Amino acid sequence: MKAFQVHSHDAAPKIFDVARPEPAEGEIRVRIHACGLNFADLLMVKGTYQDTPVLPFTLGMEVAGIVDAVGDGVTGFAQGDRVAVFGGQGGLAEYGCFEARRAVQLPNEMSMVDAAAFQIAYGTSHVALDHRARLQAGETLLVLGAAGGVGLTAVEIGKLMGATVVACARGAAKLEAAKAAGADHLIDAETQDIRAEMKALGGADVVYDPVGGEQFMAAFRSCKPEARLLPIGFASGEVPQIKSNHLLVKNLAVLGVYWGGYLQFRPDVVTDSLATLMQWYCEGRLTPHVSHKLQFDAVAEGLELLRSRKSTGKVVIEIAE
Repeated sequence: MKAFQVHSHDAAPKIFDVARPEPAEGEIRVRIHACGLNFADLLMVKGTYQDTPVLPFTLGMEVAGIVDAVGDGVTGFAQGDRVAVFGGQGGLAEYGCFEARRAVQLPNEMSMVDAAAFQIAYGTSHVALDHRARLQAGETLLVLGAAGGVGLTAVEIGKLMGATVVACARGAAKLEAAKAAGADHLIDAETQDIRAEMKALGGADVVYDPVGGEQFMAAFRSCKPEARLLPIGFASGEVPQIKSNHLLVKNLAVLGVYWGGYLQFRPDVVTDSLATLMQWYCEGRLTPHVSHKLQFDAVAEGLELLRSRKSTGKVVIEIAE
């Protein structure tokens, strides 16, 4: 089979011909139809992600496809089942073997492309806003990077939870995507002062931040007392340093969010969240935004879209029909 693999952190990944894997105990093998790309894939290529696998490895954190083989000890899945899997790696291939506990059955209403774009982005935002920040109806939510893969889902979920959503992104096109997702107010990070704009709106109760750097610090300074800040990632490349005395003065809370980590110590948080999100999808309350669908031989192009921030929402690679 073909797999898009990283063999060195100093060389560009590419497609290799490799043996088709066999499922071990507790695993299912999936004929992969679609794989969602994530910013973490870029970090894995460089070897800087916190969960970078041992070389060589196949990129691709989340997939959708059809179960075509079942390992010993697996219950709840059978050949022919439509599934989505957060495997953490192994998704950019024609087949992949994954722990069955990481898979979820797909509703008939959900396409493979939507499923491949769903788990990480929506899961991260829902766990962050609901489980971690306890976002309340009527509060003001500031979403940085609001046109990105996770940012758009935070806008959408924030509105569903009853918040007033302020979307911050770069440029009119990206802000238009955030507005379509439900944002009440828009801030152009290229031309407007985030702190001044948020102060004019009364300040933030919750800050959702996949960007880091200067934008985080501007948002930090615009927080109301008892606000909650959610570091999701650092797309800017800069990890902000927070002075604890500033937290003290306003009684602020910084709540780290690593969605994949819950699979290790509180998997119920993820499964309960995904059940809620799947229900919302089936009810027509969530609409995954996929700006680019590319074929398997265009993975490098897809990664470059993420690197250059030219995509909005998700980039999905279609591997099989």
